Amino acid sequence: MTPPGRLSTAPPPVRRASAGAIGPRPPLVEERGELSAAVTRALRSGGPPVAASASGSDSVQRADPYGEDLQLALYLLYELHYRGFDGVDDEREWDPDLLRLRRAMEARFLDALRADLSEAPRSVEDAFAPLLVEPADLSGSLSHHLRTQGELWQLREYAALRSLYHLKEADPHAWVIPRLTGRAKAAMVAIEYDEFGAGRADRIHAQLFADLMADLGLDPTYGRYLDRAPACLLATVNLMSLLGLHRALRGALVGHFACVEVTSSPGSRRLAQAMRRCAAGPAAEHFYAEHVEADAVHEQVVRHEVIGGLLAAEPDLEADVAFGCAATLLLEDRLAHHIRERWNHGRSALRSPLPPQK
Repeated sequence: MTPPGRLSTAPPPVRRASAGAIGPRPPLVEERGELSAAVTRALRSGGPPVAASASGSDSVQRADPYGEDLQLALYLLYELHYRGFDGVDDEREWDPDLLRLRRAMEARFLDALRADLSEAPRSVEDAFAPLLVEPADLSGSLSHHLRTQGELWQLREYAALRSLYHLKEADPHAWVIPRLTGRAKAAMVAIEYDEFGAGRADRIHAQLFADLMADLGLDPTYGRYLDRAPACLLATVNLMSLLGLHRALRGALVGHFACVEVTSSPGSRRLAQAMRRCAAGPAAEHFYAEHVEADAVHEQVVRHEVIGGLLAAEPDLEADVAFGCAATLLLEDRLAHHIRERWNHGRSALRSPLPPQK
């Protein structure tokens, strides 16, 4: 195994976003329906969410589990465990009324995922085997599209969307560390050490993504593009938070993490090529070039040591690991379909287009 912190010898990016740019608390955004309105009103007022009353259960059951309202409401509640929001008391993180509403929405989301994945593989081998071979036909791949024919405005949109994850990259997965033991814990910590810059603040992957955004003329402030992110993007981030915050779902979080690492290197190579072809800038190209090498190593470690160590200690979690992988692929496919459909019709994949690059 390559020693942590020595996965790349690439030079640091030329253009750097201010390290403080990703630190401030984001503002609350406008609601997108009954549930998100209840959450935003509660966070602004300091009171309980109206939907947590007797009628709250009906509101959750009526909501589309993948829709704008429920996914935004979940995102807002999960964010209380990360940076919080400007003007919102830190104590709301463990507010019982908010947690009660969140739990109902989580159950709705999980039930939908499990129903849609009822035929998905239940063994680790069956879940991951297809991911270890590059498909012969990449026509449906978003990274392939960006590499071969993507335009700079599309790369900017893609980065704005992905910023909701990459500016907190590795944070959701860190919650699994105290829930692992032995081989799995040691390997997970080694990988996370790389993700968090191997002791160097300027190499933290979230900072490298902020630098990428600066190259693309985007605002690298944490949470800046939440208001523009559609539900299909929010769902991909919410899945990580959901799995990370529940010890009972630790196997699924490991499956999610492994799926991300296994699929990252080939996609990152294509995205680095896309950034180079469109002259997006050295920091934009560097972020993905860093992941080509790093995640190729991580993929081996996570499969053999994190998953292997977990299942050696807790073999009954295998179906959960497979579920985490399948859920990740399902939501990523939904997001890719949304983006390609919008772009194919000459429309923005965001809820509102970005201003032109200056």
